[in-house]
Amino acid sequence: MPKVEPMTMEISFEAAMERLEKIVAEMESSKLPLEELLVRYEEGIRLVAVCSQQLAAAENRIETLSRSANGKPQSANAESTPDSLKDSKNIKNEEIRLF
Repeated sequence: MPKVEPMTMEISFEAAMERLEKIVAEMESSKLPLEELLVRYEEGIRLVAVCSQQLAAAENRIETLSRSANGKPQSANAESTPDSLKDSKNIKNEEIRLF
């Protein structure tokens, strides 16, 4: 049985996704015995958790950066703002940029 490396936050998101793709391909090949399928499944579950944690951390960082840049939190439904209000915000931003 191959040794499974412990998965931590130290693996990059891209490396984790690449490994997940390989695991899926191996599992879909139907050439692995049941015990190996279980080992791959467990590794995949750990990788999914690592990816989820890294995505959540990235989302929090983006939210923090948005707050810092604007001085207030960005709402997720900014697209639901009426067009007239959006236009007035754009005009104010353009005026500020001109000076």
